[in-house]
Amino acid sequence: MPAPHSRPAPSRRQVLFTASAAAATTAIPAAPAAAAPATTTAASGPATTEHRPASGPAPFPLSAVRLLDGPFLANMRRTCAYLLFVDPDRLLHTFRLNVGLPTSAEPCGGWEAPDVQLRGHTTGHLLSALAQAHANTGERAYADKGRLLVAALAECQRAAPAAGFRRGYLSAFPESVFDLLEAGGRPWAPYYTLHKIMAGLLDQYLLSGNREAFDVLLEMAAWTEARTAPLSHERMQGVLKVEFGGMNDVLARLHLETGDPVHLRTARRFDHDELYAPLAAGRDELAGRHANTEIAKVVGAVPGYEATGERRYLDIADTFWTAVVRHHSYAIGGNSDQELLGPPDEIASRLSDVTCENCNSYNMLKLGRHLFLHDPTRTEYLDHYEWTLYNQLLAEQDPGSEHGFVTYYTGLWAGSRREPKGGLGSAPGSYSGDYDNFSCDHGTGLETHTKFADTVYFRTSGTRRPALYVNLFIPSQVHWRETGVTLRQETDHPTGDRTRLTVTGGAARFALRIRVPGWLAAGDGRAELKVNGRRTGNRLEPGTYTTVTRHWRSGDRVDLVLPRVPVWRPAPDNPQVRSVSYGPLVLAGGYGDTPLATLPTVRPETLRRTPGEPTRFTAEADGRQVLLRPFHEVHHQRYNVY
Repeated sequence: MPAPHSRPAPSRRQVLFTASAAAATTAIPAAPAAAAPATTTAASGPATTEHRPASGPAPFPLSAVRLLDGPFLANMRRTCAYLLFVDPDRLLHTFRLNVGLPTSAEPCGGWEAPDVQLRGHTTGHLLSALAQAHANTGERAYADKGRLLVAALAECQRAAPAAGFRRGYLSAFPESVFDLLEAGGRPWAPYYTLHKIMAGLLDQYLLSGNREAFDVLLEMAAWTEARTAPLSHERMQGVLKVEFGGMNDVLARLHLETGDPVHLRTARRFDHDELYAPLAAGRDELAGRHANTEIAKVVGAVPGYEATGERRYLDIADTFWTAVVRHHSYAIGGNSDQELLGPPDEIASRLSDVTCENCNSYNMLKLGRHLFLHDPTRTEYLDHYEWTLYNQLLAEQDPGSEHGFVTYYTGLWAGSRREPKGGLGSAPGSYSGDYDNFSCDHGTGLETHTKFADTVYFRTSGTRRPALYVNLFIPSQVHWRETGVTLRQETDHPTGDRTRLTVTGGAARFALRIRVPGWLAAGDGRAELKVNGRRTGNRLEPGTYTTVTRHWRSGDRVDLVLPRVPVWRPAPDNPQVRSVSYGPLVLAGGYGDTPLATLPTVRPETLRRTPGEPTRFTAEADGRQVLLRPFHEVHHQRYNVY
């Protein structure tokens, strides 16, 4: 067993936050402005534009999928309540101050405080989340709030030249930060913040049909081109040593949308040679690197491949994904300790209460999803997606919070906990708040919990062999407009092992392709697939798709049973340190308020399922009986996973 744990030093971002408070902007104190009134008028969101191989699967637009009652819809509702609650004028306060526009809003705290260099990033996340919520629910209130924010940002952008900034500049901090960056300084991630805003504007355009957002984005892209074009390759590579989010991603996607080669040229300036070169050669040289900085860069490699056809980009993305998932990830699917990647396969020796930054998993799922579109035969991408979605991202949100507060880290040292709450400098497992936190994970949490519907189903269409993919077992329904068919999924996952798919609406011939998860307990005779009550004879092989092709009619139903058994999984660097999972669910021991000095010693042979509780178990640990239940259900207490 590892030696007793001591709390690590403050994270890189905590240190940067403290340092960034140097160049303070004077805040204008005032009473908080009232939140914009919400309406509940329904409207259909426009379809998502996503670029993919012509012959491969494509996601359904968010507007075609609806979540049904279950844990994912419950999380989404809490986040959506926050989207309508948060005061846009408070978030716009520093944008307006920056260009000399009047503002009387109360300043925000945390990472959006007027003296923090990352201020402004949350507004970008909010734009994306509002667009996703509008597209997925059709509720006009989300689109209206997005338009209000975009109009205010456009006003700030128009005021930028009068404030001494170049045309197109839009930020909550002065453009002089980029002078410092280009001179070799290390300000806190100015391009990272711009990326969030640009990505949010693109989502507003693609998902909510907001043309003004697209115009503002084009101005920002032109500013980025003008800012980076004069820099030599060497100088630009120096700029890229400071975290820049997914600038390559948003600019490459903008090129795919517009066809303008200038956007692709700008995007490629953000190819970071120091990271890309070893990955292109198939080498894992990730130890010591800040995880989320690198993951975001690699996410941008996939649209780089789609824009250029250069296989090197896809190799970079696949090498990175494979290395991180197979050699740098913990039992719950997340990665990093103190936000840093370690040597390959060092897991047990890198347990702490600041493992698994949630932003990392948000970006890893985005990367794996994009890679799957280019190789749908590799179900490992979606196995990891499902595993991490259940065990980390569903679990990051506080179910007792009306506004969907989330944690920054998911600690995995014995006795870690998730608890309310505090701003910066509080306990590693504390949840975010309404106005006093605004960390990066607060921002990605807004997006994660408004897009659960985007990967449940894919389809191929416009071919002689149309297919509908069922990728995730989440209560939901999808309307396939091209066929007129609606497929409704009723499932007791993640608690149970049964799923029913029912066809309603139109009739059409297509292949129904259902993912058979890698965690399936194969060979025990309980796995089955029935169509209209009759066994199909399909073999359900873990890590594959099983396919039923027929002319489907309204009322047809498919019943699927995916049995599971407890599995003990050893850490690669210490087989005596193990976690236990049950199907896709990692189990955790609940310890209430009892602190743990070291990892408990569990007797695996004592594991017993609690009668009447399909996912709850007990086991003997250090001479006492401990309750084990799915990790995503364990909140407001100390827990243990390894």
